[in-house]
Amino acid sequence: MTPQLDRRSFLRQTGMAAAAIAVTGCAASSSSGRAPAVTSTPTPSRKLNLAAVGFGGVGRSNVRNSADENIVALCDLDLGRCAGTIKDFPKAALFTDFRKMLDQRKDIDGVIIATPDHSHAYIAMECMRRGKHVYVQKPISHSVFEARILTESAHKYKVVTQMGNQGHSGEGIRQVTEWIAAGLLGKVREVHAWTNRPIWPQSSEMDRPTEAQKAPEGMDWDQWCGPAPFRPFHASYHPGKWRAWWDFGTGSLGDMGCHIIDPAFMALDLRYPISVEGNVSTVFETFGKKVTGKFESYPRSSVVRFKFPARGEMPPVTLTWWDGGLMPPRPDELEDDMPFGDPNGGCLFIGDTAKLVCGCYGLNPRILNPDLREESKKLAKTIPRIPGNSSGHEKDWIRACKGGPAASSNFDYSGPLSEMVLMGNLASRYPDRKLLWDGPQMRVTNDKDADAYVRREYRKGFELGT
Repeated sequence: MTPQLDRRSFLRQTGMAAAAIAVTGCAASSSSGRAPAVTSTPTPSRKLNLAAVGFGGVGRSNVRNSADENIVALCDLDLGRCAGTIKDFPKAALFTDFRKMLDQRKDIDGVIIATPDHSHAYIAMECMRRGKHVYVQKPISHSVFEARILTESAHKYKVVTQMGNQGHSGEGIRQVTEWIAAGLLGKVREVHAWTNRPIWPQSSEMDRPTEAQKAPEGMDWDQWCGPAPFRPFHASYHPGKWRAWWDFGTGSLGDMGCHIIDPAFMALDLRYPISVEGNVSTVFETFGKKVTGKFESYPRSSVVRFKFPARGEMPPVTLTWWDGGLMPPRPDELEDDMPFGDPNGGCLFIGDTAKLVCGCYGLNPRILNPDLREESKKLAKTIPRIPGNSSGHEKDWIRACKGGPAASSNFDYSGPLSEMVLMGNLASRYPDRKLLWDGPQMRVTNDKDADAYVRREYRKGFELGT
């Protein structure tokens, strides 16, 4: 049975039982260990052959934004949620096992990965090992160690990478960076970033589900759990609610930090914090010792404080993250009729001479001083702009795959950004203490328990490898 016939069978049926017969592939196998395929760099005029792993959620827009190329294969463990995208790309072969997809489709140039967070690194590493360029949703990994090893492996396998923080290809983040570089705010020593997340059920008081429910027809739930501990299927995990759980997601900070913190990370040339401290919504006393939640779900709300050392002529800076409805005070300088960020969140820069506010993705930056706001309009644009509209970030990666300039959020940039965000999650797991961080050595120097979570343990058959 060919993939095209499989597709017609799938589209004729409404039940997943038919989909289970329709798709190619089955459960994941162990790492092949084979060397990457030798491929030549595509010319700008040749279309790339692209595949996607995970295209029922945000991956749907990533695929559609790449539709000028050849979408040759689509892989998802729950194809019942993907019918619209499948119809949009009638020539794409369908798979439920990304390894079998890579085995059977040797013509793939690049892979879009938009699966739950816990499987980002596991899938991306296998694709890179086989010489495939990768576009990975944010954050690029579930743990700090994974982010570091993916960044190093991108160089090892000579592949083009991009993280899916689309605001990094936008105008706002470039304006923020240029204005700060021009000294319009003076020295920036304090930054606040916040989000409206979680918008899904989440609380450190949530118990892990014990009831075993039936997974969607045709879905290999063991493969979905992948490198994480196996948990019986429950609707509290899939679809979409996996973000709340330590096993699978990276919580509010992982979901939005790579978008909202991005302007500060770029404009202030941040990299490794020297300390991280978290305060969360649920802390209680047990035999005189503070204990936080049950470590099953992320807290309902948190405040995480990162401290960075001086960088060249830039002074030390403190960046504070707020989520779960918590926000920094609205600055007095912000006009009463102006929004403080936007519904998804925002970022506030506090300099010696002025303040600046922008929304999520760095959108609509505004200096809170009318005279300096006018001066900013006269500044030259010193940072190259990324052409394109809403699909610019994916097209930026595609151009790089064809030999163009490096992608704007390649792993050399987005790997350290992901590490920072994931260090914040580590601080919320071990709150009310200051974790001292040795970034180059990737080590918590003052807390053995926290240091143990810099890396994760992998289930047999789902090891990361290098």
